[in-house]
Amino acid sequence: MSGPARPASKVPAAESTLRILKLLASKRGPVAASTIAASLGIPRSTAYHLLGVMADNGFVLHLHEEKRYGLGIGAFELSSAYSRQEPLSRLGRPLLAALVDTVGESAHLAILHGRDVLYIVEERAKNRPSLVTDVGVRLPSHLTASGRAILAALPKAQVRALYPNDAAFSSRNQSGTTIEKYSVLSKHLDQVRIRGYAEEHGEVTPGFGSIAVAVTDHVNWPTAAVAVTFEQDRVPVESLPELAERVSRVARELSHRIYGRPQAADG
Repeated sequence: MSGPARPASKVPAAESTLRILKLLASKRGPVAASTIAASLGIPRSTAYHLLGVMADNGFVLHLHEEKRYGLGIGAFELSSAYSRQEPLSRLGRPLLAALVDTVGESAHLAILHGRDVLYIVEERAKNRPSLVTDVGVRLPSHLTASGRAILAALPKAQVRALYPNDAAFSSRNQSGTTIEKYSVLSKHLDQVRIRGYAEEHGEVTPGFGSIAVAVTDHVNWPTAAVAVTFEQDRVPVESLPELAERVSRVARELSHRIYGRPQAADG
């Protein structure tokens, strides 16, 4: 049974232009105009016309020899502006502050940077100790709950590409992690997918644990992860699922805000 019909856009050319840019951004390389038209269900003449306008304005680049189109410098400039304006940090900070007020533990937001996670927001709970996960700090993703949450949301082939051999599993001496090869990591990430959240217990800092949930975009690609870190003797194991649900709510809300849409009511 099909879903409700999609309402017709009042600005079809603008919508088609944005859909073309999204399609090109999702591909590993340049794409033929005929493929773009077929993929998006728009007439070839319309695709060629819109691609010509976007090429004139620098948002796509026409590779004449290959007869394909790729993203242009204008698209790169938009990406750079996105980075400069730090919208993810701006959107995430108030949500994390509210989460800290609710659970009484410190929270942070991290993104994947190579095989590391990079912490871009930290909200420390009152009377809680400082953490190593300060803004700007990078840690190996396989050691952290944030990293594991993001890795679990990636395609398995992408994770394998990040960890091609045992040498890729750098570790901190004090971590005592048991994840030192891809087969172990893969099984761990399968459990994260089943459970819906990632855990870390004393592998970054002895005596501290974390719960994390991935923040995904409109195509379910992991953009970041929201995590709460706590002293392990303060949070009993049986309360972890409830804590994870609170973290999940924040991650879902941030996912919706990134794409500019209000979160649907739970239920």
